[in-house]
Amino acid sequence: MPDRSTIFALSSGRPPAAIAVVRVSGRQARVALEKLIGRVPEPRVAALARVRDPVTGEAIDEALALWFPGPHSETGEDTAELQLHGGHAVVAGVLDALGRIEGCRLAEPGEFTRRAFENGRLDLTAVEGLADLIGAETPAQRRQAFRQLKGLIGDRAEAWRRQLVEALALVEARIDFSDEADVPEDLIGPAVDAAQRLRSEITAALAGGRRGERLREGLVVAIAGPPNAGKSTLFNRLARRDAAIVSPYAGTTRDILEVHLDLDGYPVTLLDTAGIRESTEPVEQEGVRRARERAADADLVLWVTDVSAEDRIAHPTRETLKASTLWLIENKIDLAGPYGATAWEKNDEYEFIISISAAKGDGIDVIIERLAAFAREYFSMIETGIVTRARHRHLFEETVAAIDRALAEAAKPGDHEELIAEELRLAATALGRLTGRVDVEDILDVIFRDFCIGK
Repeated sequence: MPDRSTIFALSSGRPPAAIAVVRVSGRQARVALEKLIGRVPEPRVAALARVRDPVTGEAIDEALALWFPGPHSETGEDTAELQLHGGHAVVAGVLDALGRIEGCRLAEPGEFTRRAFENGRLDLTAVEGLADLIGAETPAQRRQAFRQLKGLIGDRAEAWRRQLVEALALVEARIDFSDEADVPEDLIGPAVDAAQRLRSEITAALAGGRRGERLREGLVVAIAGPPNAGKSTLFNRLARRDAAIVSPYAGTTRDILEVHLDLDGYPVTLLDTAGIRESTEPVEQEGVRRARERAADADLVLWVTDVSAEDRIAHPTRETLKASTLWLIENKIDLAGPYGATAWEKNDEYEFIISISAAKGDGIDVIIERLAAFAREYFSMIETGIVTRARHRHLFEETVAAIDRALAEAAKPGDHEELIAEELRLAATALGRLTGRVDVEDILDVIFRDFCIGK
């Protein structure tokens, strides 16, 4: 049985701050209010109250107190909230006082949200949406997380699950009541039609690939190229700070560096990789291996070349780098003789060829403009997408696979109602696991451990 102690925690930012919010949830929440402020306010109405230490009677602070009786509260339990002055001593005094009340203890990370889930106030997809909303760094991430919190995924998955259960009921009626005169002969046909419609809808939801997942994590752009081409200088220009060490010596960058950028509201993770060349030095060899690996996994590779170098190496192709999209960045044009304004163009191998001087900053605005456009285009298809995590995608794929097996059994000659029913049951179970209705104990700890204490 879950621990039903009354929990409390600071739910706002770390003090000192203008306001500090302390929340209490559980059976002793009413008792805690009575001990701290001497009364229980009217439900959902803020009341000014003096907060006192229940043992010494000393005044700790004057605050706003709110009372939310369960089940109509955020956690589904009796919940109290104190909006205090946000000083260290005030917060510490209130938390110490709550800790001395019998049956009350400090909440664990994510425990308020977990109780909301266990009490049916949130489904698992909404919990994940809440976590994403807290962690959102760009407007696009915020919009996606808010849609998920408000049921974009959970409501759709639950509607699909209900339809599968209805289709399953038709098949089971055919199995259990086939001898009854008032049961129609063809119940399998309508069930198969419903399953086919659902398969089409779920497949359409999966059609966006992993772009919803990418929006959570950030579009990955890798800067690659030979040593001393100016990769780290370009990396620092795009990051707008000295994130990478710049040196005239080849092989300075050994490990992968990364920064997170907000480009026109979309998240981008920028990688600076080791110079790619043949080397006998073990550490540099490992850096080159990692550089090739990250370039192959990136959504976009910026291949930087030194146009002033006399021993320029041959440009790679998308095939040799295993890159999905490849741009050629011609750097150090200021050292290659007279040069004018930078320009960009396309050819068959590179989506863009951009000439720049990373050292002087020429052409950096062109790269930023094109990166922002690339991110907008990449994410333009996911405004109504519902798959935002690998867990969602796996369970939707599992659902489709079960439906496919059910349809295959239905297409075979003979009676296969039991097998059809079992596959539809597995499909419905997969959707139930998505929202947390069934068989999710193994993943709950993983999801809630990333929440902060007090949420």
